[in-house]
Amino acid sequence: MFYVTLLSWVIAGMTRDDLFNTNATIVATLTAACAQHCPEAMICIISNPVNSTIPITAEVFKKHGVYNPNKIFGVTTLDIVRANTFVAELKGLDPARVNVPVIGGHAGKTIIPLISQCTPKVDFPQDQLATLTGRIQEAGTEVVKAKAGAGSATLSMAYAGARFVFSLVDAMNGKEGVIECSFVQSKETECTYFSTPLLLGKKGLEKNLGIGKITPFEEKMIAEAIPELKASINSSSSSILTYSASCH
Repeated sequence: MFYVTLLSWVIAGMTRDDLFNTNATIVATLTAACAQHCPEAMICIISNPVNSTIPITAEVFKKHGVYNPNKIFGVTTLDIVRANTFVAELKGLDPARVNVPVIGGHAGKTIIPLISQCTPKVDFPQDQLATLTGRIQEAGTEVVKAKAGAGSATLSMAYAGARFVFSLVDAMNGKEGVIECSFVQSKETECTYFSTPLLLGKKGLEKNLGIGKITPFEEKMIAEAIPELKASINSSSSSILTYSASCH
């Protein structure tokens, strides 16, 4: 398995679009090397903006004729870790025993925590739910501000990345029932890529478990996220010819 983890220095005010300009060429170059030398590897991308770097990765593999959508994952686990932590804090629970699926993408309002599907079940008044959701969506910005622009999330990102990779390795080694959310090629919505809970297996993505039953509030968040997700995917697609051409 090949795990791509690129941690660009983040300063206050820097957007994921700014990161795209830094990371897109690097991701395209590294994934082209993977496509040429280890085409059967599991590719886990944590480099932001994941909403754009995953489509680039997919197109690079397609250009080399070795694309397998079941082996390319956008690591969004940090959103789940944050959601679990914030819910646990509010309810006095052990975060290790809380699981909040987070679907959609990995930036701003494309991050959609499904609090209604939380295990154990929790309830919040609508105003508190809206505040909690916003905090999960903007947690990355909160960290950058807390560090006065001198960096972004590091230890938590490392933990989240390790968690996803360990889960994938467990599944590849035969452990059953391994489920993680990840940003992958998807038919769950009108977006070509979308994060949902996935059942992992020996060959990577074994089954997309989909969105499941959600509330009207969550439905509204999905509807609002889709245009932004489409824009991120399309903007990366318009750059793919340039980046992938440099990888030959």
